[in-house]
Amino acid sequence: MQRFIVLFVFAIVCSMSAGAASPNDEATAQVTKFVDNFNKGDVKAARATHTENGVVIIDEVSPYIWQGHDSFKNWLDDLGKHDKALGITDGKLTLGTVTRVEVEGDRAYAVFPSAYTFKQKGVAMKEAAQMTFALRKTDGGWKINGWAFTGPTARPGQ
Repeated sequence: MQRFIVLFVFAIVCSMSAGAASPNDEATAQVTKFVDNFNKGDVKAARATHTENGVVIIDEVSPYIWQGHDSFKNWLDDLGKHDKALGITDGKLTLGTVTRVEVEGDRAYAVFPSAYTFKQKGVAMKEAAQMTFALRKTDGGWKINGWAFTGPTARPGQ
């Protein structure tokens, strides 16, 4: 009987820990939320996944780096100008399965393979890339504190 009780308690503990989200899952969920909202065109919700005091963004669009309180808005403005000038439409960012996550206290680092697909003057384009995120845990949960988009030039095809 004692053995049954020990096994029963062990099974309950295992099932409770299996259902609990790890810090890695919580941090990467915020990244997924950002990308989902960005793809839906919900700028307000995408911005809400970032820290309040602004973020550092490194991207292939000039001026290539944005930082500070209005960095997200400024990046979006510059991205819009860039896309309009080059005839880019129908952009969609897809994240692959996270390849690396490091969590230490209230800070996290996550790396995802990604692909950006779009049309340029009507031609389907695809850009395989990698995105790296730095996150900070706040009272409101994990928030993106910075990110970088890196990869080779887009090529025709999807």
